[in-house]
Amino acid sequence: MLLKLIKNVQIYRDGQWKKSDILIAGKRIEAVEDSITLAYPGLETFDGCGNFAIPGYIDQHVHVTGGGGEGSFITQVPPLKFSDPVYAGVTSIVGVLGTDGTTRSVKNLVAKTKALNEYGLTAFCLTGNYNYPSPTLTGSVLDDIVFVDVIIGVKIAICDHRSANMSKESLIKLASDARVAGLLAGKPGIVHLHTGSGKSKLDMLFEIVDETDIPVTTFRPTHLAPKYEDAMRWAQRGGFIDFTCDPNDIEGRAKQTAQALEEAPEGKLSLSTDSNGSMPVWNDRKEMIGIDAGKISSLHETVKAMTKYVPFEKAVIPSTANVAKALNMYPKKGCLAAGSDADIQLLDSGLELKTLFANGSCMLLDGELKAKAYFE
Repeated sequence: MLLKLIKNVQIYRDGQWKKSDILIAGKRIEAVEDSITLAYPGLETFDGCGNFAIPGYIDQHVHVTGGGGEGSFITQVPPLKFSDPVYAGVTSIVGVLGTDGTTRSVKNLVAKTKALNEYGLTAFCLTGNYNYPSPTLTGSVLDDIVFVDVIIGVKIAICDHRSANMSKESLIKLASDARVAGLLAGKPGIVHLHTGSGKSKLDMLFEIVDETDIPVTTFRPTHLAPKYEDAMRWAQRGGFIDFTCDPNDIEGRAKQTAQALEEAPEGKLSLSTDSNGSMPVWNDRKEMIGIDAGKISSLHETVKAMTKYVPFEKAVIPSTANVAKALNMYPKKGCLAAGSDADIQLLDSGLELKTLFANGSCMLLDGELKAKAYFE
């Protein structure tokens, strides 16, 4: 088993930033101590230079195969490059489809997800897309979640002019299938919901949790920053809420996320990027008048900007511990402790990423990419 020792880093533990050493055995953290002295043949030692050590980010909404197409084929967003999450400090990813489940497919999504795992990151994905009935790999949402190792739930869209405008009964059936599949397979079994700017907002979700026995945590609405009041209501009901980074307004989204972190029940707020997903601009007639794309780099940019409003150790929680808990990955992911996966970011005093470990492998060292992918 390969051993690595990271010396001289600052880790937030016991309520304060403390000088620490981290011992890695294979893919796991073996120990986090004030000081670790070890002599072992083949031991790799890294000087942390006093940098801050935090868990690798978990981005639960990434269009790994690319998104878009709302303005014809020339507006399709390219797929995610392996180096992009590495430079962004993201070590765990959940891949999704969006509007396009025709030229992009669940097969393509699963293949890309498996490729990211082969490169050393941790990657899962969601079956389905905006359409209903949901496109799947096996012909069944339930079977996809139960039998396909990397699929942990299903995605759908509500309150959006591009959605399938599914009925409440159909969403109840979909959620029931996802929940049972999760129970059978030991997976989150979630319904991840793109929420648009439509008139109904989250009304259907509130009705379902009022009228049925489906747990509120089965439903995972995202893009909730523009629906702040509904998001707070949902969190107060015990639901998880997800805000999306805005690459065109990092400061504004950081301030709002920091506010939500203070107001929402503890552990309920997460942050994701919609990376490589299209961000079309619509006029009042729902005609596309512009288009942009999500960027995975916006996650750390937003966390960094949040430190103007909350301490750094609190700013990282929505993209580390909170999302790990929401996806049933904690404490394997989302923290730096003995037994956790060795997903570790080292950041300098200006909070710039210097070094990154994913599952114990050094992906980035002093700003230099150490793990390389084909065709980059």
